[in-house]
Amino acid sequence: MNTKLPVGITMGDAAGIGPEIVVQACAQGLRAPHVVYGDAGALRRAAATLGARLDVVEIATPAQASLRAGLIEVIGRGPALPADLPPGQLSALAGRGAYDYVCAAIDDAQAGAIRAIVTAPLNKHSMHLAGIDYPGHTEILAERSGTTDFAMMLANDELRVLLVTIHVALADVIARITPQAELSALRLADRACRQMGIARPRVAVAGLNPHAGEGGKFGREEIEVIEPAIAQARAEGINASGPWPGDTIFMRARRGEFDIVVAQYHDQGLIPVKYLGLDHGVNVTVGLPFVRTSVDHGTAFDIAGKGVADHASLVAAFDLALAMTP
Repeated sequence: MNTKLPVGITMGDAAGIGPEIVVQACAQGLRAPHVVYGDAGALRRAAATLGARLDVVEIATPAQASLRAGLIEVIGRGPALPADLPPGQLSALAGRGAYDYVCAAIDDAQAGAIRAIVTAPLNKHSMHLAGIDYPGHTEILAERSGTTDFAMMLANDELRVLLVTIHVALADVIARITPQAELSALRLADRACRQMGIARPRVAVAGLNPHAGEGGKFGREEIEVIEPAIAQARAEGINASGPWPGDTIFMRARRGEFDIVVAQYHDQGLIPVKYLGLDHGVNVTVGLPFVRTSVDHGTAFDIAGKGVADHASLVAAFDLALAMTP
């Protein structure tokens, strides 16, 4: 990876807090060159709301960026958004724009034009109004990059958690807990930690059932699916252990016993991370042919346009992207 390339930041949904946190992060000063994929008008309006003394300049490609301080260089895609786009409301125009910005960043990352992608939040309901049916960023990134083996990881200063299943109904989770899915998650967890500079990651696996099944008393998924996958991972040289009960594994990881926890489903893994706070949480898509990190929060329509959004998670995501592309 060419560390002289700019990091691509996507603005997210213009009706949410994305423009504000991008402007705040740029005004604060980021630790590496960057370009923004978004709408120049929305960013100028956000800068005015925040009183940020930044020039917003449109460019066509990352190669055209001057990367000067005090400047937000914006790569736009699609028609400009209307100046009267109401903040905090669902909008097909904003949903289409958010999708287009992500796609443009993916294409440039695939082409080797940017160092990594850092995403501000989009709103799936706004995308749906625009006829774009994805549960979120992860699935867009995977499909457009042709990635079939991927996972979502959430990280903060105290925990790293990677999910076996992501955006599926709880009723469908058990059918998706397969030996192949488990082994893939274990490999990706090990890979993610190594990208973050951990030479011999300790990968802990959460059980699916209460008490990790308690020897088959509360379900046999641990015995028939999860344990064989752990054994295979260990045979491949991965330092994996478990399955451990889900009600204590995160506490043990937080104390430093493990470097990462593989959780079986969305809320099992995300509740512990988000309980510790969203300010410095980072969402990472593992398995892509490029590094992608993101804020660990949504579009926050309730405070959009008020100039009070916290940009700390975006800065944390930016810094982690740098750490993963040394």
